[in-house]
Amino acid sequence: MAPGKARRLGLLLALAATACCKKSEVKGGGGGGTAGGEAGFTLIALGEMRGQIAPCGCTSDPLGDLSRTAQLVVGARSSGPTLVLDAGSVLYSKSPVPDHLAAQEELKADLLMRTYKDKLGVGAVGLGPADLPKGPDHARVPRQAVNLPAGSPWPTEKPRIIEVGGQKVGVFGVIALDTVPALKVTDPAAAGKAAIAELRGDGAQLVVALVQAASKRDAVKLVRDLPGVDLAIAGLGLAAPEPDHAELEATKVGDAWMVIPTNRGQHVAKLAITLRGSGPLVDAIGPAAAKARIAGIDKRLAALDADLAKWAADPAADKAFVAQKRQERADLAAEKTRLETSPTVAPDKGSYFTFEQVKINKALACDVDTQTAITQFYAAAGQLNAKAMAGKQPPDAKGEASYVGGAACDDCHSDAVEFWKTTRHAHAWETLVKRGQQLDFDCIGCHVTGYDKPGGSNLAYNDKLQDVQCETCHGPGSIHVKMGGEERPPSVMRTPKQGLCETQCHTKEHSDTFERMAYMRDITGPGHGEDVRKALGDGPTGAQLRKAALDKAGRALGAGCVR
Repeated sequence: MAPGKARRLGLLLALAATACCKKSEVKGGGGGGTAGGEAGFTLIALGEMRGQIAPCGCTSDPLGDLSRTAQLVVGARSSGPTLVLDAGSVLYSKSPVPDHLAAQEELKADLLMRTYKDKLGVGAVGLGPADLPKGPDHARVPRQAVNLPAGSPWPTEKPRIIEVGGQKVGVFGVIALDTVPALKVTDPAAAGKAAIAELRGDGAQLVVALVQAASKRDAVKLVRDLPGVDLAIAGLGLAAPEPDHAELEATKVGDAWMVIPTNRGQHVAKLAITLRGSGPLVDAIGPAAAKARIAGIDKRLAALDADLAKWAADPAADKAFVAQKRQERADLAAEKTRLETSPTVAPDKGSYFTFEQVKINKALACDVDTQTAITQFYAAAGQLNAKAMAGKQPPDAKGEASYVGGAACDDCHSDAVEFWKTTRHAHAWETLVKRGQQLDFDCIGCHVTGYDKPGGSNLAYNDKLQDVQCETCHGPGSIHVKMGGEERPPSVMRTPKQGLCETQCHTKEHSDTFERMAYMRDITGPGHGEDVRKALGDGPTGAQLRKAALDKAGRALGAGCVR
């Protein structure tokens, strides 16, 4: 058997040993019972991880780190019974996986699922689009997907009863129609209803559905067609929300509630659940949702105050209407006070939960073992990447202009090069080396010049093109140099193309504070576009925008974190 296949089979068997049985016990510190016969536990919901183990470190507040998620789970388990579930789309960042990323992506997928087993103790995993690119042999663990057709090659397990804190939680996975055409799933409603009946028959006190759908609308429709579900964790593929659109409250769907983690592990959905007999769950709001509601109330109060001040100065204002608005303001202020003093309002009877989207940012503590494993991943992946690229030259320029490096520019443009040395562009390569990611395909392209361009650089050949040098913005200069610099051929631009920065590297995902004019103030000056700098005039610089963002996000790393 090939070593890679043997490794994957070993991991599959190890994980299956802890996750494939129909009934199992998820253990956590502390007891599950509370006064009055109540039973509580924490449910941590994941989905759409898409191969992310750590975020790009270029933003002011990088989100989504596996070691921080692991520590969150470890902390929850130390406080009481905890169940971790994942809706699917765990393994790969790209579909299909490009050939040059194959080794790196496999190592990441292995690390993810090893951490799921050893640290997170994930009770069940659904099946989503980001799990499919390499086929069933690479699924790594049996998946929850009740409406896969008979004879499907994907490894699956039956709906399960998971005991957590002495309570029986039934779990099944289901995929909405047209979400993953390649799987050709059967009717999700029929399969889901059968799973719910089976789980209730086995004594499930709470039923959780791991839902895969192409949109929130599709997920809501499917959950509505599944009476008997208490909670749904929805993975939405490419429609999974970014952090600035994180849903801070659970969505009511019939008698069920649906939560949606943000993509790539940037937020983790955390529910504190209290079970008290039968009946539907009630949302008791909780601190996180209360904070969001308070922010909304503050906006409404400000608008009302402005209107009331205007009406007070208007003798013709309708007194009854103004009195009504004053009462509305008083009611809002009372609601704000209640939320501030006691956000969790438990019902007198029945089960309830509070919900929080936990932002996985740099302030959170890290699980040291997982952090170490991530560092080791970058080293191992880098070695594999370097070996795979050895001897592979960048694309041939085929007689067109190629990249010569900043040293060649220095001969005639020494003032510009000296100014460039004072900018962040001149230290782009150094930032990767400090993180041990100079051989990471996900990062290198924005930290060298002419990456993967004709006559440019690649992972193996970049010695003279490290950092963001002159030719990144002004174009390849070989013809210009060959002509002795006497003429400027079309390949060399005096000013960068409009949109070059935003589309090449300064995307929202990698450069959250980017504003073109502000950043241009940083890279132009004496000897390098001094006339451009004067035309830009006074205003914020990129360095100032970044400093303000870093100050707001906080600069300290959580305990145990090294990145």
